[in-house]
Amino acid sequence: MNTQLHHSPIYGPIHSRRLGLSVGINLMPGDGKYCTFDCIYCECGYNSERRTHTPRPTRHEVAQALEAQLQQLEAQGEHPDVLTFAGNGEPTAHPDFGAIVDDVAALRDHYCPQARLSVLSNSTQIYRPEVRQALMKVDCNILKLDTVDDAYIGRVNRPTSPTYRVADIIRDMADFRGHVIIQTLFMHGTMAGADVTNTTPYYIEPWLAALRRIAPQEVMIYTIDRPTPDTTLQKATPAELDAIRQQVEALGITCTASY
Repeated sequence: MNTQLHHSPIYGPIHSRRLGLSVGINLMPGDGKYCTFDCIYCECGYNSERRTHTPRPTRHEVAQALEAQLQQLEAQGEHPDVLTFAGNGEPTAHPDFGAIVDDVAALRDHYCPQARLSVLSNSTQIYRPEVRQALMKVDCNILKLDTVDDAYIGRVNRPTSPTYRVADIIRDMADFRGHVIIQTLFMHGTMAGADVTNTTPYYIEPWLAALRRIAPQEVMIYTIDRPTPDTTLQKATPAELDAIRQQVEALGITCTASY
């Protein structure tokens, strides 16, 4: 399995298809994966095969590592477009997530005030008031919604909580009152004999209805780009993504497609 982990709190900068030159912020242990989802397409691998043996980085460690990286980039004349919370699992699950967002914002303002703050989240923690408050402070609150079908999510995203319900997630997304970017991965394939293709009208039409309710500032659709733990998965085609993008734009919502 040729998947990858990030072994330090700060990684990159990398060129993101969706965000530009991005400095990554990993709030999970560097020796494994800690996530409230266990997606079959996750570039970090499966939870069961990436058990952690070290603690999460502390608030101080994250701030110290980020400042060192920003100082180095400044000396090299490089200017990141975005500072992105992502890494080896769900960033909002860190117990000090809110305080770390404040620290990162202060460092951004000092070293690279033009850069945006972004969070790539699977949305499982947005019911928590402290997480919601922190996400309202970032420029790009990017929340995952691959489908509105609980059975599909159970096969593909595989939430670790037995109480996960996508209807609750959609309700909480709508409560951001537009300060949210929806991120959806489209693909083809099978998992344990079950079809996991989500490019058909059966999945797209109710997803579009959810977008109407959420009224996000933007939608980002994309497909598989890096090695996945399930090697049978296949990319959605550019034509499929363009057709979906056009349907989102017909709702009056900005949409970008990354092939």
